[in-house]
Amino acid sequence: MNEVYLDMKQVDKVILTALEEDMPFGDITTDNIIAGSSISKARLIAKEDGVLAGVPVALRTFELLSRDIKIEVCLQDGAKVKKGDIIAHIEGPTREILKGERTALNLLQRLSGVASATSKLVELVKDYPVNVVDTRKTTPGLRYLEKYAVRVGGGQNHRFSLSDGVLIKDNHITAAGGIKNAVEMVRGRIPHTIKIEVETENIEMVREALNAGADIIMLDNMTNEMMTEAVKLINKKALVEASGDINEQRIVDVAKTGVDIISIGRITHSVKALDISLRFYN
Repeated sequence: MNEVYLDMKQVDKVILTALEEDMPFGDITTDNIIAGSSISKARLIAKEDGVLAGVPVALRTFELLSRDIKIEVCLQDGAKVKKGDIIAHIEGPTREILKGERTALNLLQRLSGVASATSKLVELVKDYPVNVVDTRKTTPGLRYLEKYAVRVGGGQNHRFSLSDGVLIKDNHITAAGGIKNAVEMVRGRIPHTIKIEVETENIEMVREALNAGADIIMLDNMTNEMMTEAVKLINKKALVEASGDINEQRIVDVAKTGVDIISIGRITHSVKALDISLRFYN
């Protein structure tokens, strides 16, 4: 896997917010049981198979808590981990390891779950000229990291925010009085470098979006047969994105319709966290 860039300034913001949430006034248990001079060793261990994402994030949690933390990384992001694999060794002040444990695991498990789910879907359509992408259906505050995990899993990112690109959805169309009006209004107010995407629900809407000059046409919650018809109608005059109710059972059939992009909200909004634990050892 090619290395995926991770902005550690963004990472630190997320971690510090999470630590503040988890111990706003310290750790009442650890602070009253563990001596400040205590030093411990710990391992991050995978408890099920999957794809790792967020190892630098988890380990950064401990570094932010203590300058005396020593870390040995055994497996990097993108690695296909097996149950029982050791991901990293951690050594340092016991108090700080315990204080960072839950935050580090929450982030590592969540991001690895996203990467694992994405990897499965990407593998299923590897023989088709289609990209699997995420959506804005992310955990509030974790969008940057969840979209990072999608890339680690082999997927691509849709827009990061409402500021990144034009996506005219059903409510925009209703409020504007139709696709043609919506496209014309936004085209006259944005730079020429920004593409316009229109969400459609049937063939007539596809035709309207095509005639309006949309750069990308989203086929939302369409049947496979309807998507095949839409792809033929568009005929390479715009990029075609399929979205809505796409899972492992259906994704290959969707790829066969000839769409260019398959966007899937479930890879960020409803994935199962990968089971990973932190264990002390002598």
